[in-house]
Amino acid sequence: MQHIRVPAFGKVNLRLDVLARRADGYHELRTIFQSISLHDNLFVQRTRTPSIELNVLGDPLLAASSARENLVYHAADAFLSKSKTRGGVSITLEKRVPAGRGLGGGSSDAAATLAALLRLTRARVPFEKLLELASGLGADVPFFLFGGRALGTSRGDEIYPLPDGPRRALLVVSPRAIAVNTREAYGWLDRELTKNTGNSRLWSFCALCWSPQEDHLSNDFEKVVFRRHPRLARIHRDLLRGGAAEAALAGSGSAVFGVFQNPAQARRSARLFPEDQVFLCSTLTRGVYARRLWGSAGGPSAFEIAVAR
Repeated sequence: MQHIRVPAFGKVNLRLDVLARRADGYHELRTIFQSISLHDNLFVQRTRTPSIELNVLGDPLLAASSARENLVYHAADAFLSKSKTRGGVSITLEKRVPAGRGLGGGSSDAAATLAALLRLTRARVPFEKLLELASGLGADVPFFLFGGRALGTSRGDEIYPLPDGPRRALLVVSPRAIAVNTREAYGWLDRELTKNTGNSRLWSFCALCWSPQEDHLSNDFEKVVFRRHPRLARIHRDLLRGGAAEAALAGSGSAVFGVFQNPAQARRSARLFPEDQVFLCSTLTRGVYARRLWGSAGGPSAFEIAVAR
C-alpha cells in the first residue's frame, strides 16, 4: 500500500501576550509563532482494513498510553471521517520534540498527520475545511499547517503569516524534572491579568509583528512560571550569560530557549546544562517548512489562505 514520511516541526513563541479571559472560558491571545528545525517524524501508510493503528517510538510514556488519547489518532480519525476515505491507516510516530514542554510537539504531530493524509489520499478537502479540522484538534494546530513566522490571534487559532525573520541558531533547554501544566499556568496568570484588552501593549505588539528582527522576545507566562519554578529562571539567566542575544520561556514551559548569533556559540552554551535535555536547532522559513511538510505541493497557496480567513 502507499506510504509517506513527513516531519512534524516544533515551535517557539517569539512573543506571547495573554490579554484576558474570554466569555467562552478561553483566553484572548496575541502571539508570534516561529517554526524550528527540531522535529518528530511520522511514517504513514494506507491500509485496506478500516482502522487506525498508531505506534509511538522515542517516548515511553506516550508509547504506554492508549493510542486513542493521542492527537495523531484524533487527527487521522477526523480526516478519514471528513474525507470519507476508504480503508484505514497505519502510523508510526518517532518522537524527538519533548512532550509537555511548550514546543508544540503534539499539535505539530496532529497537523503533520492531516498534511500526510491529504497528500497520501489526494482527497478533495478544501483548505478551509482542513483548517476547521485543525482548529477542532487544538488551538495552535492551525499554525502548523503554515509554519514559518506567523501571528496568532483569538485563542491562537487565527493565523496570519508574517514576513520571515533572519535565520537564527537556537538552543532549547528542556529540564527533565520539571513539567508545567498549561491549565494551571493559565490559572496562575488569571490572578494578575488586566481586563482591559485595549492597553498600550497592543501597539508595541503590532509594531513587532512587522519587524524582521527577533530580538524582542516576551512571554507573559514567565513571571508566574519562574516564580513557581526558580530553576527555569536560572536556565533563562544562564542562557543569557552563555552568549544568547535573547532568551524566553517556550509557551507555558517548561522548555526555555536562547537565540544565538551562530551555531558554534549555541553549542558552547549547551555545556552549561549537563543535567538537562538540550537541542541545537534553528528557525525555519515558511518556504522551507512548506517544502518539507507538503512536498512538491508547496503548502497552502495565498488564495487558499485568503479564502480560509
